[in-house]
Amino acid sequence: MKSKQAQILPVTWGDPRAVALRELMDVEMSAIYGSLLSSSEPDNVLAARRRALLVDPRDVLVTLLAIDADGMPLAHAALRDLGGEWEVKRLFVDSKARGRGIGRRIMSDLESKARDRGAKRLILQTGDRQPEAVALYERTGYERIEIYEPYVTTFAFSLCFEKQLDGSGLSAARSDY
Repeated sequence: MKSKQAQILPVTWGDPRAVALRELMDVEMSAIYGSLLSSSEPDNVLAARRRALLVDPRDVLVTLLAIDADGMPLAHAALRDLGGEWEVKRLFVDSKARGRGIGRRIMSDLESKARDRGAKRLILQTGDRQPEAVALYERTGYERIEIYEPYVTTFAFSLCFEKQLDGSGLSAARSDY
C-alpha cells in the first residue's frame, strides 16, 4: 500500500511539474485579485507590476516540489536572490492537497535549505486576500515587516513577512535547483 505522505524534492525552476503548479497559482491569484488590478491603469504601472512578479530563473536559489506517491505535484515553493535577500517565492499548494500540512512541510524544508546555504533570514510577500497564507506564515514563525521593493508602489495590498534563521553566515550559493 502506498503512503499518503508527500515527498518533497528539489527540482529545477523549469521542471514541467513546477511550471504547471505556478500556472495553477496564476489562475487562482487572478481570480482573487483581478478586481484590484485594472487593465485600464497606465502602461507604466502595468509594466511595473509585471516586473515585480517576474522571477528570473538565474536568481532562483532553490525550487522545491511536493509530490504524492504517484508522482503527482501537490505543492511548490522557491527561494530567490532579491538584491542579496533570500525571498520565498511562489508558495502554492494545489487546492486538492490543502489541509494536509504540506504547506508547512515545504516551508520547513525551504528554510532548512536556506539555512544550510547560510541564509540568516527569509522574506516573503503575500496579499491581503489570502488569509490562509497569512495564517501559515504566522504559525510557522514569520513576523510582519514593512512592504519592501519591488512591491511598495506596485502592490499596495501586499503583506510582507520575515523569519530570522539561526545558523552560520555563509554566503548564498546558487544551485541548479
